[in-house]
Amino acid sequence: MQISSETTIPDQSGRIALVTGAAGGLGLEISRMLAASGARVILAGRDVAKGEAALRSLPRQGDLSFERIDLADLGSIRDAAARLSAQIPRLDLLINNAGVMAPRERGVTADGFELQLGTNHLGHFALTSHLQPLLQAARGRVVSVASIAARFGRIDFDDLQSEGGYNPFRAYAQSKLANLLFARELQRRSDEGGWGIKAVSAHPGWARTELFRHGRSGISGRGEKLLEPLVSQSAAAGALPIVAAALEPHLPTDAYIGPGHWFELKNPPGPASVPRAARNADTARRLWEASEALTQVNWLAMEGQAHG
Repeated sequence: MQISSETTIPDQSGRIALVTGAAGGLGLEISRMLAASGARVILAGRDVAKGEAALRSLPRQGDLSFERIDLADLGSIRDAAARLSAQIPRLDLLINNAGVMAPRERGVTADGFELQLGTNHLGHFALTSHLQPLLQAARGRVVSVASIAARFGRIDFDDLQSEGGYNPFRAYAQSKLANLLFARELQRRSDEGGWGIKAVSAHPGWARTELFRHGRSGISGRGEKLLEPLVSQSAAAGALPIVAAALEPHLPTDAYIGPGHWFELKNPPGPASVPRAARNADTARRLWEASEALTQVNWLAMEGQAHG
C-alpha cells in the first residue's frame, strides 16, 4: 500500500472531509492526519464542549470546524445534514467512525433503537443517505469503520434490537458486521444507480482508545495491562488503516483495510480478512431494506434530489 505511515499520506488540499466521533480517540487522530494533509475537515460529535476542546487540541493548520451530530437521534442527523448542505458544495470523504462498544445494560437511542445498532449502524446509514447529494457531487468515498468483532457477528433479523435478550458483545458484533454489509450494499447500489460513490471499510485493530477501555475486552484488568503493549497499538496507529482506506487512490470497491500483520491487531495498513457473513449479498440487501424502514430514509428520493 502507498500509505504506510503518516509521512506517506498524499496532499489533500481542496478536499472536504467529515469524520464522525471526532472529539477523541480514533476520530480525532483521523481528523488530525487529514487536516495535516491539507483537507478541510469537519469534526462531528454529539458533545459541543468536547468538540470545541478537540478543535483546540489540534494544530492550527488547514480548515477545521465542528458540527454537532448525535448519531443516536435521527432528528439531529437530519438537521445536521441540512446545515451541511447549506454550507458546503460537496463532500469528498465521509468517515463513519463514531461508535458505542458493549455497554453492560441495554440502552436505546432517541428513536427507540438498541443503542449499539442504532448508533453504529442505523445512525450512519441515515447520515450517509442525507449526505448522498453532497457525496455524489464529489464522486466521494464513504469509509465504514468496522471492528475485528465483526468476525463474530450475526444479523438477527428476528430480534435486531436485542429485545428478546441482550448480550453486550453480541449486540456490538452485530452492529460491526452491519457496518461491513452496509458498505457492500452501498457500493452495489452506487454501481447500479450510477451514483459515483465509492464505499470501502476499515478497522483499527486493537487500538488503545477510551472506547475500548470503556467496553468489555474479555480480558481481566491485570492481564490486559500485561498484554496491551504486545498486541495493541496507539490511537494514531489505529487511525492509519482508516486514513488509508479513505485516501489510497487505487483501492478496489470491496476493499477492507486493517493492520496488515499480527492477526490484524497492530502494525501498518494492509488488506483485512472479510468475514464470510459480510460477503452475503442477500443479507446485505435485506439489512438495507430493514434499515430504510427503521430510519424512514429513502435513497431513491435522495438520488432524485442529487440529480434535480
